[in-house]
Parts: sequence; structure tokens; C-alpha cells
Amino acid sequence: MLKLEGVSAAYGNVPAIRGVSIDVGEGEAVGLLGANGAGKSTTLRAISGLVRLTAGRISFMGQDLASIPPYRVTELGIAHVPEGRQVFPEMSVQENLVVGSYAPRAKPERARSLELVYGIFPRLAERRDQLAGTMSGGEQQMLAVGRGMMLKPRLLMLDEPSLGLAPVMCDVTFEKISEIHKMGTAILLVEQNVSRALSLVQRAYVLESGSIIMHGTSAELANNKQVQAAYLGI
Repeated sequence: MLKLEGVSAAYGNVPAIRGVSIDVGEGEAVGLLGANGAGKSTTLRAISGLVRLTAGRISFMGQDLASIPPYRVTELGIAHVPEGRQVFPEMSVQENLVVGSYAPRAKPERARSLELVYGIFPRLAERRDQLAGTMSGGEQQMLAVGRGMMLKPRLLMLDEPSLGLAPVMCDVTFEKISEIHKMGTAILLVEQNVSRALSLVQRAYVLESGSIIMHGTSAELANNKQVQAAYLGI
């Protein structure tokens, strides 16, 4: 479904990721783990076409992503939920959700997608007319994920969905992501909470200083002494 082959990317003349190769299968949940500055967010931005590739190839459903503009990446069915939520604070919950459905693939299904999102996130249904900027961080995270789902994505990319959330809201957020995955949506999850991420994904890659240093199933990585020492506090 998604394939990165030897991908390198830079911000100006500053390298950010080097030789990254990962893949995500249809309906699979895959993690991208690592410390701050490891290159996780840059990898997602490279997939979305928001950062320049200096080497390698990215393809989705056989389509070369480097040859198309970012809006076309979205139209192929890749939804990117960015770090920090980035909702539109002066717009209502429902207006924020509708923004997520402007791609041609999603617009005809807008009413049905709204019904689906409100079913997954009942709190958003209750607050559909509330301004997004007046919601809690956890509620804004639900809104950001819901906006991604309005695209009717084949692949949902999530960048640090637990960042800044209270433990109870973190639990709710991951329960909802698991629910979305069980509906058949493929997930690419960037997350610093490694134990939480490994409980949700089937496989994961570990990034360090812009390069993949490890790859395995969730069970393999959870039992790996290097991962335990670096990320799980064991």
C-alpha cells in the first residue's frame, strides 16, 4: 500500500532523514518510534509532500508521490493528522470537520462521514456548534482525528496523538484510534509513548538521528533490551 524506499529529506541544506525504508500494508497498523528530533514527523511530512526529498522513492497504491503536489496526495486517500492538533479555533466543531471533506473523493460522502465521525466521537456530536478553540486539548485531538476521517482515508497518519493529553484522555484517544483501525483503515502512528504505541500497532520501526535502526513486530520490540532500556524504562 505505502512504500518508502531509501528516502532522504532535508530542510534547506540540513539533512533530516537518511535512507528511510518502511512499508504499510492494506489495513495494517504500523508504528514509527523514536526520541524527539529522530525524524518521525519529517517522515510523515515527506509522505504528504510537505518536505523535499533528496533521495529515494515514496509510492502509495502504486502511485509515485514525489511526482504529484500535496493536494493530490490527499486525494489519493492519505490523511495526515499533524502534531499539535492544528484545528481552526474560530470555526465550530462541525465546520472543522467539513473542511476535511473537500477532496473530490470525500465530498459526495460528507453527510455519511459526519455520521460516522459523530458515532466514533459522541462528544464531538454534543459540541458540534462549539468553537474549536474553546475545547480542551483532548477534545481538540478528537476533532483533529475526526477531521482526518472525513477524508475517507485509506491511510490515516497520526503524529503524536497523545502529546499534552491527561492520562484519561490519552486512554480515550487510543481507544478511538484502535476502533478506527478495526474498521479497516490503515494506520501509520508516530508516538513517543512507546508502550502505548506497541499495544496498538502490529509492527514498528525505530528511528534514531534520521535513520531506521530497528524494525520488528510489536512483541519483538517490546521484548528487545535496547528498546526496553531506551524507551520503556526497563
